[in-house]
Amino acid sequence: MPHSLSSEGTLEEDSVLTDAPPAIPTASDVEDKDDPGSLPGAAEDHVKAAVKLEDMFDDEEDEEFPSSGLTDGAAQSSPPLTGPPQIAPSVNHSDSETMLAFYQRLFPFRYLFQWLNHSMKPSTDFGHREFAFTLQNDAYLRYQSFPTSDLWVASSNVSTSSLTQRSLRKDILRLNPARFEIGPVYTANPRDRKTLRKSTAFRPLAKELVFDIDLTDYDEIRTCCDKANICHKCWSFITMAIKVVDVALRDDFGFEHIMWVYSGRRGAHAWISDKRARNMDDQRRKAVAGYLEVIKGGAQSGKKVNVKRPLHPHVARSLEILKEHFQQDILERQDPWARPEKAERLLELLPDKALNDALRKKWDAVPGRPSVSKWADIDALAKAGVSKNLDRKALLEAKQDIVLEYTYPRLDVEVSKKQIHLLKSPFVVHPGTGRVCVPIDTRRADRFDPLGVPTVTELLAEIDSWDTEDKKPEPEDAKKLQDYEKTSLKPYVDYFRMHVGSLLKAEQSVKREREDEDPMEF
Repeated sequence: MPHSLSSEGTLEEDSVLTDAPPAIPTASDVEDKDDPGSLPGAAEDHVKAAVKLEDMFDDEEDEEFPSSGLTDGAAQSSPPLTGPPQIAPSVNHSDSETMLAFYQRLFPFRYLFQWLNHSMKPSTDFGHREFAFTLQNDAYLRYQSFPTSDLWVASSNVSTSSLTQRSLRKDILRLNPARFEIGPVYTANPRDRKTLRKSTAFRPLAKELVFDIDLTDYDEIRTCCDKANICHKCWSFITMAIKVVDVALRDDFGFEHIMWVYSGRRGAHAWISDKRARNMDDQRRKAVAGYLEVIKGGAQSGKKVNVKRPLHPHVARSLEILKEHFQQDILERQDPWARPEKAERLLELLPDKALNDALRKKWDAVPGRPSVSKWADIDALAKAGVSKNLDRKALLEAKQDIVLEYTYPRLDVEVSKKQIHLLKSPFVVHPGTGRVCVPIDTRRADRFDPLGVPTVTELLAEIDSWDTEDKKPEPEDAKKLQDYEKTSLKPYVDYFRMHVGSLLKAEQSVKREREDEDPMEF
């Protein structure tokens, strides 16, 4: 039977999974999905208190911003278009048999365990972690958790670590959820929360700092798609966002263990696993989110970018990253001001009435003038002297703000502000598209193709093809291939394994430093 389940039960497959390397080269509770409560978390001394972005600007001078000739050295953005926009499928791919086969044969349970546990040896980082399951009938089970090593007796042939991660796998195979989400680490086992005498005894201690970027937040400026639909053209917005946010998290905050994950349809999530990030309380998470937030206001609001001058170094750096994308991905591919009503939006963002009137007259005389030409017209008419009172500095700043409004990341900052917020696990299957939520290699972000991410049915078919057609005689002592190694999921699992290995190495280094400290030294 195609992609059939193992006849040996549910535990055999995991027993051959190897541990992550230490280094890399370079269902009892059904709860509401959103918990309105805001609980305090652990303090973090290395991040300053909440400060709005516009209050953090320094005195650097503005750099010249080109008006239209941005094609020199343009950054490669999204994959080249080979035809009309491709729209992600919308049928339901999470039938129970397919999902069960996926969990049993392909889901990287061990690496997920090590990623969340921060160690090979089970700890409360995993044992007190909340998981939430969305079942096939849409029931939502919160506060699921899985035991740590002290609740198990290891056999002579099976490690305690395996037993711990197998319990997660056992419940997932038993419940067969459509997907599951990951929450914080609590002060107590989430399953025991109702038995605690004091409500304050159950509170979140730690959770990865996360960010969520969704293409629906770009609907007012993307012209190729809307709602849940995506194509290569509009995916470039996600590529730009990843570049800007990732460099800020690394260079401005010093975070190292950052993993970006495709949401399965129209967005991406960032997971920051550094210990400093995990231990941030809500106030500090809000501060980081506020630092990165530049676009403010909904679709019906006016000017969405209001940054002070001189530009903050983060904003200036972001402009350098984004201005080349603006020429290719916005002006050429999106053509955002082709329609007269959209062109009026552009004029609203310019500071001079006389210049606006001249531009409007020119564009009305040439219907269908492309956005590339309209953007160039701004400087051309300004130099022609159509406005005697034109403030050229104000015009430059307005153009910078326009570039930011059409390219800067549009973050769902509410996702980032609270420890208790749950986020979809990496490697689950999106029920609408069937695509796996795979990691994105930021070193090759320009080449990531969301429409080329394998679907669960394709992966299971690849296993069947390997087993029936591509299997070749192997020596008896040859290493047995994992099922994921037979599929196009392999590079994504390998990337995840290396990310986990880097995290474990860092955690071990910190632990070793603590052990080397003299306990009597103050």
